[in-house]
Amino acid sequence: MTETRKSGKHGKEHTLSIRRLIPVAIIAIGFVAFFALGGDEYLSFEVLKDNRRSLLDWRADNELVAALAFMALYVLLTAFSVPGGVWMTIGGGFLFGTLFATAYVVVGATIGATLVFLAARYAFADYLRSKAGPAMRKMEAGFRENALNYLLFLRLIPVFPFWLVNLVPAFLGVRVTTYVLATLFGIIPGAFVYASVGNGIGAVIDAGEEPDLGIIFEPAILIPIVGLGLLALLPVIYKWIKGKPPSEAVNDQP
Repeated sequence: MTETRKSGKHGKEHTLSIRRLIPVAIIAIGFVAFFALGGDEYLSFEVLKDNRRSLLDWRADNELVAALAFMALYVLLTAFSVPGGVWMTIGGGFLFGTLFATAYVVVGATIGATLVFLAARYAFADYLRSKAGPAMRKMEAGFRENALNYLLFLRLIPVFPFWLVNLVPAFLGVRVTTYVLATLFGIIPGAFVYASVGNGIGAVIDAGEEPDLGIIFEPAILIPIVGLGLLALLPVIYKWIKGKPPSEAVNDQP
């Protein structure tokens, strides 16, 4: 299939090609395979409770391997856009403690999210940009000018689906370095909260209770996180108040 064709004043108009869709197809296959093989059955409180002692013994005997395996699994789950990151993070806190689990989750999730970002950009970004009208191009330019601030806000506020925030920047021409930095720092608070839940899950199991997955929406936790999100937007708000228009220059290649 021809990959590009001329398109008047906008230069090249891209069309989708099988070659460009291969990374996305791999992600889709991984997503389907995860559920087909019953992978979702392992991401639950019951599995963690039933295998509590064996998991701790395995981690104690294989600390380095356990840490690397955990990060690798987190990369795959994130790259395949599989739901269950909360239970993975809680399990990490249970196995490695709050601080180490937070670090492992942040590294694994950032790598996995970056893989999704690169796959989506490679497959669709040029095509969507070639189809975009002036309004879309203006919005893209404004987003890119303040990309780090917007992405930090989107990562910090837990109401936006993680997979969605992985994709949107790819279609708006965000640079890889900006995306990685925003993801790396933006997911730390949420990862820390759920890793701390996992760190104390032994006591929860002993009490015959279940962990509160909605803890991140408790005012004492959510308000500071929202505050961080708004703080990330302060430079954008300042520009808006000062009436500084966003740059309308759109580069062909981010």
